[in-house]
Amino acid sequence: MSLRLEMLQVARLARSILGDEACALVESYVRSQQNADGGFRDRDGGSDLYYTCFAIDALTALQTALPEESLAVFLEAKLASPGDLDFVHLCCLCRASSALTKRPSSAALAPVHERLEGYRTPDGGYNQSDDAETGSAYACFLAYGAYADHGLAPPDPEGLARCLDSLRVAGGAWANDVELPIPNVPATAAAVTLLRNLRLPIPPETPRWILDSWHPSGGFLPFPGAPMPDLLSTAVALHALDGLQVDFSGRKEAALDFVDSLWTAAGGFHGTWDDEEFDLEYTYYGLLALGHLAL
Repeated sequence: MSLRLEMLQVARLARSILGDEACALVESYVRSQQNADGGFRDRDGGSDLYYTCFAIDALTALQTALPEESLAVFLEAKLASPGDLDFVHLCCLCRASSALTKRPSSAALAPVHERLEGYRTPDGGYNQSDDAETGSAYACFLAYGAYADHGLAPPDPEGLARCLDSLRVAGGAWANDVELPIPNVPATAAAVTLLRNLRLPIPPETPRWILDSWHPSGGFLPFPGAPMPDLLSTAVALHALDGLQVDFSGRKEAALDFVDSLWTAAGGFHGTWDDEEFDLEYTYYGLLALGHLAL
């Protein structure tokens, strides 16, 4: 199963917690963020593949129809000029196009995947920068998804494993890159999900490290000593724990209160308590977190 579908299976369960009225608010907010060119808005209002992915997945999680015709126009324009895209947006193009009923052909995607391989690093991983010597957990996660979302295996999966091994730190956690070897929840969750899909072992101490990143307020801290929890870290921590079959039932009520504290009646979710804006990315992570808390 692709990484995207794996998360969507759970995010769909958010409906049972939100209820019909709140789901309608979320859907209305997401649809309001689509521009005339078919793409969805970033925080500055421009159409962006990154935010378009989160819009697509939020609507899919809500089990409502995608605006496929307008989306296809937007994505086809991007497919026609992959040379204009950086690493993250190449991966987003693959992810978004995999959601269409009429997916692009392998031939149409070949130039995108070929460009992705230009971001391959000597250690076997991927990096957002095309001149990096070492990979990052985030880039490895995105690249794997760019292939898996279309039913393809990435070239040299052993290289991904070597890269992730180089990013492991004490205690069963992962840093995002070797330049800043600080353990953090998003990198650890990305590594856990990748290793599960690669059928590779995960350190036995990893679940405890993730659980120890819990904040008494109900969310997960992004890294040890962080000033406050955030919605992204909470959603991916819950996803990693669920994938590891770790029981977190005793923390569900507090986690629900935390996610609820970031909800807005306008239909979106804030990323943190001090985030004055809300956007499509955090709205999707709100749905993912609620889906895990519905289990």
